[in-house]
Amino acid sequence: MLATPVNLDQLTGVWQIDPDHSEVGFCVRHLMTRLRGAFTRFSGTITVGDDPLQSSVRAEIDATSIDTRNPERDKHLRATNFLDSHNHPTAYFTSARISTKDGRYLVEGALTIRGQVRRVTLELFLLGVDTDVSGRTRAGFRAYTRIRRSEFGVTGHAPVAGRRALIGDTVMLELEIQAVKDH
Repeated sequence: MLATPVNLDQLTGVWQIDPDHSEVGFCVRHLMTRLRGAFTRFSGTITVGDDPLQSSVRAEIDATSIDTRNPERDKHLRATNFLDSHNHPTAYFTSARISTKDGRYLVEGALTIRGQVRRVTLELFLLGVDTDVSGRTRAGFRAYTRIRRSEFGVTGHAPVAGRRALIGDTVMLELEIQAVKDH
């Protein structure tokens, strides 16, 4: 649950995700290896209550900002049979419930991709709270979840009966978040 000791009172309040010190990444199978990528534009707010289980998260991801270090592939992934970012430029996450299990935080919520809303559960780790050089309070979080891209209508290169898919259906979402506390 906690990578470093933190006084939970330090967390109470509203936090803004700092995109310059955060990453929204993904990993998916491509033939026999894994392909990694990220979204370079995103924002979000984390509101931590006196009881951390009464907290909430809201985030937006610019689907047009996909970056796999290959501009042609990125263009293809923005197309209709993948993210369809022309018609659905933003993906959203809104938490519905936070719980703990075996010392881990679980953040359940609605993820919207291509206008399709599905329930997901993020496994969340608090990495610590500290003060930066300008005196602002920062918190670090790491979160993971797996989704099936086909459930969101992302069907490009989907498996064909009896054949392997060029791109796997299971996508690991990996979040490295640094947030700044509102004062």
